Amino acid sequence: MEFVSATDGVKPSRRDQILDAAAELFARHGFHGVGIDDIGAAVGISGPALYRHFKSKDAMLGEMLTSISERLLDGGQGRVTAAENPESALQALIGWHVDFALDDPALITVQSRNLANLTDEDRRRVRALQRRYVEVWVDTIRRTTPTVDEPTARAAAHAVFGLINSTPHSAHLDRTQMATLLRTMSEAALTGVTAPVPYP
Repeated sequence: MEFVSATDGVKPSRRDQILDAAAELFARHGFHGVGIDDIGAAVGISGPALYRHFKSKDAMLGEMLTSISERLLDGGQGRVTAAENPESALQALIGWHVDFALDDPALITVQSRNLANLTDEDRRRVRALQRRYVEVWVDTIRRTTPTVDEPTARAAAHAVFGLINSTPHSAHLDRTQMATLLRTMSEAALTGVTAPVPYP
């Protein structure tokens, strides 16, 4: 897991290395179970040396979760824009989120568990980014299936996020098999979505 993409040929900065290490530790032990010294030891520096890069552990978490949300939003928007039609846009969105979840399971875990640990300002920023990302999905689902209303599309998007984001706990297949399974299940769920009808 790297905050700097491995495909761009750029070596991760010290800040990126610290965030990578912190994400792994937060995912394994929880935000409150990890100290500055633990993070420093993971990257080969003293705990107090981290303050050259981040003013606090809270600031580190804020940058981490903001970065996650920005990456998801930018990646989702880019794939939808590049798609030739709504169906391929939906497939691209699903593939993007599946790849993110499988390649960065620590980030997925930290994101799901630690929103409450953010400062109020960081929480508002992350929430705003997350809402924009959800709306990319809602719009794409409704363009794929125009008969689906907005609340149903939003509920369906969140349900699929839950499916895909479960991978830190459910990845019992190899990377390729798991990606195929998640994409197949997500596409089946979203292309077949209709307004819910109460059970008799």
